[in-house]
Amino acid sequence: MWISVLVVAGLGIVFASFLTYFFVKFHVEENPLVSQIYQLLPHANCGACGFAGCSGFAEALSEGKVPPEKCAMITPENLKKICSLLGIEGGEKERKVARVFCFGGINAKRKIEYNTIKSCSAVKAFFTTNYECAYGCIGFGDCIEVCPVKAIKMGEKGIPEIDENICVGCGKCVKVCPQNIIHLVPFDKKVYIACSSHDKGSKVIKICKSGCIGCGKCVKVCPQEAIKLENNLAVIDYDKCDNCEKCVSECPRKIIFVSERKVEMVA
Repeated sequence: MWISVLVVAGLGIVFASFLTYFFVKFHVEENPLVSQIYQLLPHANCGACGFAGCSGFAEALSEGKVPPEKCAMITPENLKKICSLLGIEGGEKERKVARVFCFGGINAKRKIEYNTIKSCSAVKAFFTTNYECAYGCIGFGDCIEVCPVKAIKMGEKGIPEIDENICVGCGKCVKVCPQNIIHLVPFDKKVYIACSSHDKGSKVIKICKSGCIGCGKCVKVCPQEAIKLENNLAVIDYDKCDNCEKCVSECPRKIIFVSERKVEMVA
């Protein structure tokens, strides 16, 4: 019995010696700059920057491979601190938020009743869409699942709702949406047109109670000429829009909205 104990103990000492030797031999000192940068990152590991986690992003920053503005969740204060550590100019970035450019849901006419795999991507692959409108929201909430800050929920009308006070503009919901109806827009631009349909007005009226019919009334009333019709759809040029909101009351379909968020959050 004692011989077995001594043999096991001896083997333990030998293996420990080998592990210690290899650790010392191949140990790589961590760049202290990486650690300093990492402490200033949000530690959300959302992946929106293109890296698996914040540690990978911190290492890339230290090597000058990416700009710090690529982190969607970083605070303005920490952004400036990282720029200072890297010895680069910057520290300012435009805040963007995601918005759903559709108001169909229960207002839109269904083509099929599909409840097998509750995934927008699955519906897109099998049937293109479950609604008569080929451009609208499918409504199973793939965007909700990928949001790293839980800023999206399914609304009562069957359309995802985004809390702009929580949204960090990471763009993950934009990428996952198979209908391409979620877009990143400047946070300080409040007005948006909740439709993505390019169908003619006569067809839209038949299949959706809230789709854009391309009447052009919003185009005519805009004092900044910030709205134009593109393939039967009214589109806002945010470089020109001054948030006057005149288009909101002019729209006969009531699909031009002013986003709800706290004024003090505006950058």
